[in-house]
Amino acid sequence: MTARDGSARVRPARPTARPARPAARRTGPRRPSGPAPVTPVDGLVLGDPPLLGRVVGVLLVLAGVTGALGLFPTYLVVGGTALSPSADAAGLLAGLLAPVAAVAVGGGLAAGRVPRFGLAFAGIGGGPALGLLLIELYRASTSTVRPGIEVIAGQRVLTSAVDVRAGWVLGAVALALTVLAGVLAVAAWGRTVMDDAGALDPARPALAGAAALLGVLAVLCLVLPAADLPDRIVTDPTTGLQVVVEQEGPQGLFERPGLALLGGLLLAGAVVLGSVLAPSLRPRLATVGGLLAIAVVVLSAGLAGLRDAVVSGDLEWTLPGAGLLLAGLGHVALTVLAWRLRRAPVRDPSAAGG
Repeated sequence: MTARDGSARVRPARPTARPARPAARRTGPRRPSGPAPVTPVDGLVLGDPPLLGRVVGVLLVLAGVTGALGLFPTYLVVGGTALSPSADAAGLLAGLLAPVAAVAVGGGLAAGRVPRFGLAFAGIGGGPALGLLLIELYRASTSTVRPGIEVIAGQRVLTSAVDVRAGWVLGAVALALTVLAGVLAVAAWGRTVMDDAGALDPARPALAGAAALLGVLAVLCLVLPAADLPDRIVTDPTTGLQVVVEQEGPQGLFERPGLALLGGLLLAGAVVLGSVLAPSLRPRLATVGGLLAIAVVVLSAGLAGLRDAVVSGDLEWTLPGAGLLLAGLGHVALTVLAWRLRRAPVRDPSAAGG
């Protein structure tokens, strides 16, 4: 193109196409391809288990194995009668409950899994074991000072002469190991780091009330024999009158003197105290362990009373015996409830995409 002054003006060429703009990118977080991870319900926090806690687990395993082995040899020879807890299937079932529980819980504690669960089981179970140990010492040593009727391994015997056998020794060693494990568990409790988010906290008051009632019921039933001799009805041949004659049955928990009386008091107090204390333990799994320890003690006693009534033809199952078995089953129900009573799993919102 020519300008007015005769100079040539060059017009720049138009671009044929506009340059492509870069596509906008999203700056937000990417949406995960898979489902969002699930946060643990309890928010369980676990630290390294202390060495003392593992020692407690080993002691529980040893106590369980020793107690199970003690069921098979002769327990005592009372008045010339050899007694063995495993003479029948019912006695073997009642005797194996505590050893199996000790081996299962102690094995997990020795491996370092959920340590306060095992420590609570050992700490609360050590109290009743001490009471039972004192009763066993009385039965093997000083029960002949004041002979009385006893029901041992389903047989009614008079403690006029008592000889100790291998079954009693193994059972006493198992109880002593359980007591030692309980003492060390109390010492290791404060050194163990384990807590949760408090999923059980709203239900703890109701759980504590129910456990306390069951503990008191268990003690009231422990005081009286679980299997006893029925009263006899005797007819006078001259007058024809019928008279009820009370037969001397087995002694109650607080009717024995000395070590047995002290052991009975310790057993009753430990059952009530353990029932009250267990629901207050943290975390939730510690409550489960404490309730499990009381459930094993009470249920073992209830099954032993039922075994005595079934095996012996002279004894009858009493109302306290039935109540003791029901108290044991109630503690088992509370243990399962404390284990299952938790909120539904929640998803981690920070892991979800926006």
